Amino acid sequence: MKPRGGQPQAGQPPGAEAYALDTSRVRRSFNRAATTYDAAAVLHAEVRDNLLARLNLMALTPRVVVDAGTGTGHGARALKSRYPKALVVALDLAPRMLQSAHRQQSWLRPFARVCADAERLPFADGSVDLILSNLMLQWCNPDAAFAEFRRVLAPQGLLSFTTLGPDTLRELRGAWAEVDSRTHVNQFIDMHDIGDALVRGGFASPVLDVERYTLTYSDLRRVAADLKAVGATNATQGRPKGLTGRHGFAALQSAYEAFRQDGRLPATYEVVFGHAWTPEKDKRRGSQDDSIVSLDEIKRQLRSRRSP
Repeated sequence: MKPRGGQPQAGQPPGAEAYALDTSRVRRSFNRAATTYDAAAVLHAEVRDNLLARLNLMALTPRVVVDAGTGTGHGARALKSRYPKALVVALDLAPRMLQSAHRQQSWLRPFARVCADAERLPFADGSVDLILSNLMLQWCNPDAAFAEFRRVLAPQGLLSFTTLGPDTLRELRGAWAEVDSRTHVNQFIDMHDIGDALVRGGFASPVLDVERYTLTYSDLRRVAADLKAVGATNATQGRPKGLTGRHGFAALQSAYEAFRQDGRLPATYEVVFGHAWTPEKDKRRGSQDDSIVSLDEIKRQLRSRRSP
């Protein structure tokens, strides 16, 4: 039995249909957000910096690097600065995002731009050495995306990514559950299930951990405005087709007020960080274990870098 709002009981994940997304809706949302994204993507920028900092712990000399879900291209620019001799490819589903990414290029640090679906990559088998993906996988079928990442990555290639976990926007989801039983907020996959998907996809030695971030707002309209500005609109296939009416939004505002703390409304984000390697084909190239970095080592070194 499910409680009000269609949410599952504790320990009972929703069915697969709850995670199904409308890809055309995702593309349209991010196309519309191309001009507003940078001003609102505070969380995305901080998470991206954290993800890039973890690459400092890896001994990498990649020849081909893909920034999957590049958005407006900040990740691709950072990767080109980090690996100036590599071919860096900024990949995104939304063409207008890639148009905006052009502003991050320079004649000294150029990168390629490719419009494609992460579940159908236009790259040859084993042609990529590093894939970095920041807050994109929650818009994909992870099994399909990991299968493609595994296909295009060379032996001993690295996938380093972030995605959103199930506690993300828990306040908004809980408030909507008080209003009606329809689907208003995307479902996000648990870290352990992400790890299982990596193993199913053929990756070796996956390492995952979770960090939580909380953004605060003066009112619910600002929460909604930020989500729209970064393209994070409801893309579930079972979403309501019409706009939220005045009475519905008023009811949502009232329900969200239960979460107000110290005069501010919180919006929680559970961010899953992960990296995994592709197995090596030729043992004569050396042991892959030399490249693996444990979660404890990542956290220790990141803490030491942040210390004054």
